[in-house]
Amino acid sequence: MFSPEGPSLRELGEQALSSVERGYDLLAPRFDHTPFRTPDRFLDAVGAGLAGLGPFEDGLDLCCGTGAGLRVLAPLCRGSVTGADFSAGMLAEARRAGSARRPGPRWVRCDARAMPFRDGFDLAVSFGAFGHFLPAERPALFAGIHRALRPGGLLAFPIGAPPPFSSPWYWAFAGFDAAMRVRNAVWRPPFVMYYRTFPLRAVREDLIRAGFTVELRPLPEFGRRPDGSPRARLVLAGRA
Repeated sequence: MFSPEGPSLRELGEQALSSVERGYDLLAPRFDHTPFRTPDRFLDAVGAGLAGLGPFEDGLDLCCGTGAGLRVLAPLCRGSVTGADFSAGMLAEARRAGSARRPGPRWVRCDARAMPFRDGFDLAVSFGAFGHFLPAERPALFAGIHRALRPGGLLAFPIGAPPPFSSPWYWAFAGFDAAMRVRNAVWRPPFVMYYRTFPLRAVREDLIRAGFTVELRPLPEFGRRPDGSPRARLVLAGRA
């Protein structure tokens, strides 16, 4: 799962026993050499899905980590691009990776549940971060994104179909979530990361309550399941 440049088992153990913020600060220098970094295949599929909807002016990569989302934002936005994350370590890595871009991205350290932005962006994207938010936190999260977008602005993110009961991935995700719940019940500070707390139906309802209109588009690069439904969708949530 990890390249030789990735974290050691000891480093992963230290991260797992830390808070989310501290854990990502520790992981940041090696993050791009782990499977936790969103694969380029997903980034490219989202970029292709958004290409016909732009161009946009200013873009936001929410929970940007080391800045992989700029692969999507930079070609789509004619104005500025901003990465926001609450891990200082991840932002430091993002700055290093983005320093060669002209004009350079803006990096903002903030909690996604209390962002300082208002009417500042035409496009917001996020990749692989929503498992860090409990279901009860989604209304505040989506309300903050709604405020950060200009009227007519768009929030876009990919979401995969849940694996079937018979799939090894179903049991892998269920086992991981169960282990995290046990860990958080017996150890402080908590480390919030779950794979099965972001179901499409509930997420769509929360987006609508926050004031978004929601459209779902298949990501054809990932094919379809045996029942004909897409294996992955692009969620397009617009601020009316």
